[in-house]
Amino acid sequence: MEPAETGIELQQYWQIIKRRWLPALIVFASILAFVSYSILKEKPIYEAEGKLLLKKATAGASLTEVGKEIGQLTPAAEQSNPLTTEIEVIRSTELVDKTINKLHLKDETGKRLKTKDFLKKLTVASVRGADILTLSYKSKSPKQAAEVVRYLMDIYLENNLKVNRLEAVSVRQFIEKKLPAAENLMRLNAAALSDFKEKNKVVNLEEEAKSAVAVMAQLESQIDDAKSDLVKATAKSEAFQKELQMNPQQALTASNLSQSSAVQEALKEYQQVERQLTLEKNRYQESSPIITRLETKKASLKALLDQQIQQIVGPVPQQYDESLQIGEVKPKLIEEFIKVDVERQGLADRVSILSNALVGYKQRVQSLPTLEKQQRQLSRKLEEAEFAYAELQKKLQEIRIAENQKVGNARIIQQASLPQEPVASRKSLMLVSGAMLGTLAGIAAALVLESQDKSVKTIDEARDLFGLTLLGVIPAHKSEKNSWGNFLRPSSGNGDSEPSPGQIVVKDTPHTSISAAYRMLQANLRFLCSDKELKVIVVSSSLPQEGKSTVAANLAATVAQLGRKVLLVDADMHRPVQHRIWDVPNQVGLSNAIVGQAQWQSAIAPVMDNLDLLSCGVIPPNPMALLDSQRITLLIGQFASNYDLVIIDTPSLNVAADAPILGKKADGILMVARPGVLYSGSVAFAKDLLKKSNQHVLGMVVNGVVPKNEPHSHYYFANESYTQVQSPSKQKKA
Repeated sequence: MEPAETGIELQQYWQIIKRRWLPALIVFASILAFVSYSILKEKPIYEAEGKLLLKKATAGASLTEVGKEIGQLTPAAEQSNPLTTEIEVIRSTELVDKTINKLHLKDETGKRLKTKDFLKKLTVASVRGADILTLSYKSKSPKQAAEVVRYLMDIYLENNLKVNRLEAVSVRQFIEKKLPAAENLMRLNAAALSDFKEKNKVVNLEEEAKSAVAVMAQLESQIDDAKSDLVKATAKSEAFQKELQMNPQQALTASNLSQSSAVQEALKEYQQVERQLTLEKNRYQESSPIITRLETKKASLKALLDQQIQQIVGPVPQQYDESLQIGEVKPKLIEEFIKVDVERQGLADRVSILSNALVGYKQRVQSLPTLEKQQRQLSRKLEEAEFAYAELQKKLQEIRIAENQKVGNARIIQQASLPQEPVASRKSLMLVSGAMLGTLAGIAAALVLESQDKSVKTIDEARDLFGLTLLGVIPAHKSEKNSWGNFLRPSSGNGDSEPSPGQIVVKDTPHTSISAAYRMLQANLRFLCSDKELKVIVVSSSLPQEGKSTVAANLAATVAQLGRKVLLVDADMHRPVQHRIWDVPNQVGLSNAIVGQAQWQSAIAPVMDNLDLLSCGVIPPNPMALLDSQRITLLIGQFASNYDLVIIDTPSLNVAADAPILGKKADGILMVARPGVLYSGSVAFAKDLLKKSNQHVLGMVVNGVVPKNEPHSHYYFANESYTQVQSPSKQKKA
């Protein structure tokens, strides 16, 4: 749908331009004349040009690789162009103002040249595919143009060198400020790494990991051997313990006691007293002094024996009789038992020591990855600090050298010479621009005038505003197509409202498109009421000058040509014109018949075959009183009974209410509308009046249409070359 809508809009704009061609032409011609006058007054302009070569780095830096970052033409953003940046530097206010002040540049009024005016004359562009900038300046003085380009390039080179040097100084100061901090950071990282190695006893973690694995394997082998020997020693110890019926501690105690002479002597005396006491108890009573003496001696010896045992083994065990006398065999067994137990204890201790050592190695090995990570981090920090310090030292030396270099990264490859001839004239361009501007201004003027004009301009607008059935479209007569007039209004071809006397188009030129349009109108009227034939038709319009009388006259003639008997009644008692159209007298007419001064039959005048005209007659002082009387109703009935069709020409609706009054007595009203004369306000008034009076409106006829002003004229009009032939009278003359 969009292409169709665009086509309709373009067509509407074209129709507006066609209607408003005269004011649009005046605006176009005015602007073009002004531009032409400006071109004639234009003085020759000279243009001087110079070229600069920009290098990515300074010459010294590219040769020595020292300070090559200083002055490099590198973009700060991904999409930026270094040459574009330098162009903006050249066009900067600082350099421009220096040039203006140095060369004392003045404008046409003798005042100091403004920066914006200077920039309009200055052109700085890059040469495509090369690192070259072209500077050009336009001036009416060739000497001034050359001086501006030369001085501007000189101060740009000076500024470029100054900027590079200041950049080097700034970088040197920055590095000198950062160098102590970098050195301090390097020392702190070295101390941290040293403390880490000392605290964690780190020499070479990689070698330590390898050796730890070997030692752990060896320890595991030794633990396995020691455990095997421990099992054997434990078995022997248990066998001896079972044989001797004592544990290793008891065996050791018995061995010590059996080898003590003091204990054995005290035991021997104690045993003798005990045997003697046993014998005496058989002989004496318990209370005997002998028994008492032996008990006392036994107790003394027992205390002595306990004392001797205590000196050897510590506290006296409760059961030590068997440990005191072990015979001759047991000492050897006890000695072997003790040796075996000592061996077992030693193996157990060895297993424990080796196991602890293995656990220690395992813990160390498990901590090695963490230690390695920490050592790598500390080493990396130290390396970074050392590298940063070394780089700062290196850059400081480079910047000091670059600071002393007095070479920029731009040079002049073409000095501005004095221009000998002015630049190519812009007259053609200005003329084309003026023509384009004039065209746009003319179109704008046409659109503005169109927006201010409330008149109806096309058939479609009239039909949309009235909302009535379109029964006919009547082209404008050639004599009516007057486009010269008030240029603020569109050329609608509405000069005189009526044709000259005797000029009835359908009678004089029956083979034209206008006659064909009237025949189409009468056919549409017949088809409009096929069940009931129309007998009386009232013709009116919203405003005067819309050609309602012309339409009524030609419609009556068209119907009469078909052999039907027609009466044309001029009921416009305000400004009657039918008698002038048909060139007949108007002394007696409708008004005389209404008041009874004459019979209507005697007042009619035959004007064509089958066509009679009843003119208005004497204009009464109060036309509405006559038209709203019972007498007119009777007359219309008589007209209808004597003729096949009665067409009544009435005043416009905004002139009087005659048309609505007569419309109620007829079969319907036929409205005539004329583009260029009709406007939206009059349409609204007419529609409201017709609606309030409850009129039967048959439809509308659009009159005086200029085909070239209609966007869809081919819908309504046939090709005039096809319909228009010479009239018989012209053929006879030929």
